[in-house]
This record gives sequence, C-alpha cells and structure tokens, in this order.
Amino acid sequence: MKYVVIGSSAAGVNGVRTLRKYDPSAEIVLISKDRDIYSRCILHAYLGGIRTKERLCFVEPDFETLYNVKWMKGREAVGLNREGKYVILENGDLVSYDKLLIATGSHTFVPPIPGLKGARNYIGFRNIDDIEELKEVAKTCHNIVVLGSGLVGIDCMCGFLDLGVRVTLVDFAGWPLNKQLDPRAAQTYIDKFASEGIDQHYGVGVDHLDQDEDGFITHVYLTDGTCLPCDFFVITAGVRSNVEFLKDSGLELSKFGLIYDPTGKTNDPDIYGAGDVSGTSPIWPVAVKEGMIAASNMAGVPAKMTDFFASKSTMSFLGIHTMSLGFVNPPDDTYEVVTYEKGDVYKKIVHKDGVITGALLQGDLAYGGVLQQLIARKIDVRKVKKPLFEIDYSDFFHIDSGTSQFFYEE
Repeated sequence: MKYVVIGSSAAGVNGVRTLRKYDPSAEIVLISKDRDIYSRCILHAYLGGIRTKERLCFVEPDFETLYNVKWMKGREAVGLNREGKYVILENGDLVSYDKLLIATGSHTFVPPIPGLKGARNYIGFRNIDDIEELKEVAKTCHNIVVLGSGLVGIDCMCGFLDLGVRVTLVDFAGWPLNKQLDPRAAQTYIDKFASEGIDQHYGVGVDHLDQDEDGFITHVYLTDGTCLPCDFFVITAGVRSNVEFLKDSGLELSKFGLIYDPTGKTNDPDIYGAGDVSGTSPIWPVAVKEGMIAASNMAGVPAKMTDFFASKSTMSFLGIHTMSLGFVNPPDDTYEVVTYEKGDVYKKIVHKDGVITGALLQGDLAYGGVLQQLIARKIDVRKVKKPLFEIDYSDFFHIDSGTSQFFYEE
C-alpha cells in the first residue's frame, strides 16, 4: 500500500503518524510546500520572541526516520489525476498513490478593500515567512493596524505586545473572538486589551485605504468615519482553503473548500481530507483530530469525527483563561441560559430541552471535564435537582469497580 499525504501541518503530520501506527509496512510519502514543520497556532510566540524557530517544531527530530516517511520538501501540488491516481507537482513530476490524504490547509484571504491593491506594506499572518517580515516591521513601524479579532488576529496582537508594540484592532464583528465568546466573556478581554494600550474598533469595517505616491498605506478609513494612521496593515480577518489545484479533479468542493464526511472520505473512496482545507473548522485541535481520523480510516481502522470535538476551544490571552464548548450564543429564545459570576469567574450554560448545546468557562476551567461529558453524551440536565454548576460525575455515572469505567445512569 502506498499512501501520499499533501501538507505538513497539524492534519498532515498526524495523518502520517497514524498511518504508520496502523500500517507498519506501507510506503508513505509526504509532500509539502514548506521545508520546515512548525506549529501555526504559536507563530505569535515566534513573533514575540518567546520561542525560537526550532521550538515551533512539533515533531520529533528524527521524524522522517522514526515514521519511515519520504518527505518531499518544498514541493507544491498543482494538479490531481484521479483516473491515473497520481499527484502532479510544480515541475511536472508525478507522484502515484493508492490512497491520498489532502491536508493542504489554507491561505490568507485578501479582501477587495479600495486602496489596498498594489500596496507595499501589508501582509497576512499564516506562515513563517509572514512572521519573519513582521519581526522586521515591529522594529520601525508605530501605527500597525490588524484587521480581524478572531483567534489569529488576537494571536498577532499578543505577539506584537510581547515586543512592546501596541497595535490597533479592527473587526466587523461586534466583539473579539465572536465565534468562541459571548459579549460578556469578550468584555473581559476588551478591558484587558485596553489596559495594555490596544486601540480597538468593533462592529465596523474598513471603507478604504490611502496610499502615498510610493505605494505605501498611510491611513485606514473605517465605515463609521474614523481615520486611523497606518504604516503597516496586517490581514487576519479570513482564510481561503488551498484547493486551487483540485479545480479540475472532479472532487466535490463547497464555497469554503474540500468536502469530506466525518470519516474524512471525499466523493472518491481513495481520497480523504483533513484540517483547514475544508474551510469550516480552522483551529489546531480539530485539524489534528481530523488528520488522525482520516488516516485511521485510510488504513482500514474505522473512526469518526464528532461535532462536539469540532466546537471546543480553549484559549489563554494575557493571563485570562477561557474554555468555549459548543454554541455559546443561542440563536433564539427557545434556549435556556444559565450564568454564574463571581469576581473574575464567569460561567455560562446554554441548553434546550435539558440538553446542553454550549458552555463558557472563564477564569476557572475546573468544571470543563464534567461539561464536556454532559455535552458529548447529550445528557438531560433536568434530571438533577441541584444547581447546574454544581453537577458532578456522581450525578450521572457510577463506576464499575472491575473495569474502572464510567457508565451513564438513565
């Protein structure tokens, strides 16, 4: 059996590891544009000087030997022939496969902002080359505007803060980390960012940019009329999946990216997908899990992704720890919301008909384990006659002393 994996980030690397675990004698080929393996979710630590480039690496020093994988570094996939079962590389080389894992990730989406085209002083925040440039930018620029306040945008901001550089955050969303937080939890971060000197503008878009005669952005104009001085513009507001090389392959694509089912399988039974290439769950833990699940199924060991895992996010910015589970902002008033606040601690549970659909923990994450079990097992919390934030394992489970396993008590 010959497996080919395209992409050397979270999904691809963990796919390789899983393939070797379940198929010790197989041939495995890893194709990647990158020449180094590094964690994109801690690029901000490299920007801020907290980690060296070597400490961004999340694989063993002898990764290639340990997993007996042929790594084709610095090579880009530009096409796919499903009938012939081979990947086409940028120089015309063909790499055959029996089963293929596509984990090509994503790239920064550059929005069509008037005044941006042709500008010389803007960049995304997606790869090591971006960070190398931003490390130099931090030495000379004093008015850096970051577009986007999602996980990547806040990471970028924190990286600059570690260098003593204050930036301006702009986002069309009404609050930072709006996919993971509600307004109350977000306000804690807003206040903390402000205390660190971060200028923040939420609920507004960028109307247009001014360039000087040399092609450098000088000002950012927001949709509310605000004018921001700008000597460098960082775009973190969106990504697009790296699926351009698949456009003539016949693989099913959505407007977001590659389509695959919870086992990782695409519409071709010998081709699987994992990670950011789907365009639907751009967070590191999901990419890791999807890579492992896809590879497991490729090797004939059944596994399946759950919606629960895909909606979990744990974050810590400027010493504020938060866990977000499921959907924390209820779509309508048919959901019940229970909150708890004391000092720096904020907790929230959203449920419908007794089944928890989302939860937030900020300042104290100790209840996270119980919440994850309640959400994952869709347990009806109405069956316990005690405060919702005081439920423990004993309320729903008993332990089999012979196996030390938990069993749900109906």
